[in-house]
Order: sequence, then C-alpha cells, then structure tokens
Amino acid sequence: MSTTPTIVLVHGAFADAASWAPVTRLLLDQGHTVLVPPVFNRSLSGDAAYIRSFVEQIDGPVILAGHSYGGAVITVAGAAENVVGLVYVAGYALDEGESLGQLQGGFPDSDLAAHLVYAPYPVEGGEPGTDVSVEADAFPAVFAAGVPKETAEVLAVSQRPLSAVAFGEAASVAAWKTTPGWGIVSSADHTINPDVERFGYSRAGLRSVIELDAPHLVMLTHPAEVAGVITGAVAELAEEAKLAS
Repeated sequence: MSTTPTIVLVHGAFADAASWAPVTRLLLDQGHTVLVPPVFNRSLSGDAAYIRSFVEQIDGPVILAGHSYGGAVITVAGAAENVVGLVYVAGYALDEGESLGQLQGGFPDSDLAAHLVYAPYPVEGGEPGTDVSVEADAFPAVFAAGVPKETAEVLAVSQRPLSAVAFGEAASVAAWKTTPGWGIVSSADHTINPDVERFGYSRAGLRSVIELDAPHLVMLTHPAEVAGVITGAVAELAEEAKLAS
C-alpha cells in the first residue's frame, strides 16, 4: 500500500473536472498522483456516495480537495477511512444535518441568486426533477469573473447543472470533525458569499485558512496558490506520519 496520499480533486456545480485543469497540471508536474472524477450533481447523498466509493477503491491514503459544491461533497465523502485530509477551495463546509440552503440562508445572497435558471429533467418512475444553472449572459461576471472572456463564454454554454434537490439535502456526516482540513476563501467571490466560506471554515476548525483576492473559479485564476495549499497539506501530513512512525 502506498503511503503517499493520492490527491482527488472534486469539482462543484455549473462546472466539471476541467475546472481543475491548471491545478491538475501543476500537481502532476510535481510528481503527485492526482485523480479528478466527475460529480454528477444529482443529489448530495448520491454525489458523496459516488466520490466515497471512488476514494475507497484507491490503494492508500487520500487527500480530498473540493471546490464550491464539491466542498459539501467532500464533507460527506471524506468519512471514508482512507481520507487523511480535506481541502476546501471556495467551498461549503457543511455541518452534520445541515443543507446548502440552510448554510447560505444565514448570510446575504451573492450575485448568483438573481441569475439562476430552472429547467425540468426526466426522472424514471417519478416526477420530473429540476436542474439549476446560471444564465449564460451573466455567467462570465457572476461565476467566471477573472477568467478570460473567451474562456468564460465557453464555460457558460458547457456548464453542468445542479439538481435543485441538492440545495435542500442535509449532510449525513461532517468529516471535518475527525479529519484535518485546510481552506481557501475567495474574497472576490460573486457565486458564494465569502462570509459563508469564512463561517464554515471557522466552525470546522480548519488547521489553516488563507484568503485570496480571487473570484469563484480561483483554481483557474490562481492555480499556483491553490496547488500550494494542497501540497502544503500533503507535506504537513507526511511530516506527522514520519514523527508517528
């Protein structure tokens, strides 16, 4: 069994695994083992169960890094026994029994709230579900601020919606209660109120939190800084393992 953590990068709503591409490239160039699975954005419980299953099939320890909604996903999936660290990147650090809607509801809305689009999707054997996405015209400013306009326009028409049920579903567990964590606050975030990030991280007692003057897609605008937090967590955990051996 490998003792060096595999880094698993978990994307959020309205995005896909490619949102991690610059950070993935940096980590691979540094010799890290990196995996970037898809998140289906259908429900918190279902998405977390998939990521947990993905993680549990990895030989050795894992560090989970979650962006945005991916933070909520790693909060639940991080209960897997081989997860040794959690990194929240402009993400939701939910408490056990808390939903995205409940956490966000304690703070003023971000610019995102006024620019959401709702569309039905079929559910086999049941009532249609509701997909939530971001207005394409507003996407560059609200979700992809700081990203080149040409890139933001492509992201706007290729976004992966989030099912509305995910907003109201409570986290079944909060892995940060037993697993060390690190956090990045995007202080220029127009998608999540930065105070939501600050509050969640503070409540979770994360070991280290840094603030970047960055937009929501901080992995695209500040990849070196994001990669640095992740590799810093790897190094810190490796030193602790060495001292314990």
